[in-house]
Amino acid sequence: MSRHDAKAGGRRRFLARGLAGGSALLLSGCDKLAGTAWFSQVLGRAGPFTEAAQGAIVPADALAREYTRADIAPVFRPNGSTNPPDADYRAHVVNGFSDWRLAIGGLVERPLSLSLGDLRGMPSRTQITRHDCVEGWSCIGQWKGVPLKALLLQAGVKPQARFVLFRCMDTLGDARYYESCRLVDAFHPQTILAYELNGQPLPVANGAPLRVRLERKLGYKQAKYLSAIELVDGYAGIGGGKGGYWEDRGYDWFGGI
Repeated sequence: MSRHDAKAGGRRRFLARGLAGGSALLLSGCDKLAGTAWFSQVLGRAGPFTEAAQGAIVPADALAREYTRADIAPVFRPNGSTNPPDADYRAHVVNGFSDWRLAIGGLVERPLSLSLGDLRGMPSRTQITRHDCVEGWSCIGQWKGVPLKALLLQAGVKPQARFVLFRCMDTLGDARYYESCRLVDAFHPQTILAYELNGQPLPVANGAPLRVRLERKLGYKQAKYLSAIELVDGYAGIGGGKGGYWEDRGYDWFGGI
């Protein structure tokens, strides 16, 4: 790691730790952060500035740093939902996800329904990247999956589509988890739907059978336990209207690093 990379990573971790204010780890930490008025205000004000600044100086297709196998953490730390109790998800776990399918619909020309076997049979991308959590920790892991761009091209994105919505199978509190991103981020070369972590099938604790990897985003944007992807022209009428589960609770929608 270069001195510049070390300093930049240190600044990101320092900022995240400062924002976290010593909150507990895992989901309890996210709950505490989201329930803190000053934290929501900081994210709400910083988000648009961060997005504008990054857009001005970093090309949309700029790559996140990729690491070597020697950098991979012995255990990739799980966070948030790690064992969803939802009945439909538990049924998939019991049968080894044999009848699980990923639906791709919304503003597309050709809706898709893909099994895990279908996805594994497609051209894949493997990347070793760092996961940065808003709570202030990071972890390096190797991900393998299907580039989201390839699936969207196969489905055919309609001209009015502006965002990609990720629907998940885990319920937190009284709401199903969901996330969203811009089309430009969905088409980024490092944006993949990962089905392997560190050379093994994705564990339940890390989002089996499929999770999003948006490598230039914070951890809460990396939706796990995927069931469907929708192309939409806006997200104001979905969930709490802010574009994601944690965003509905005060987090910044952009979530860039």
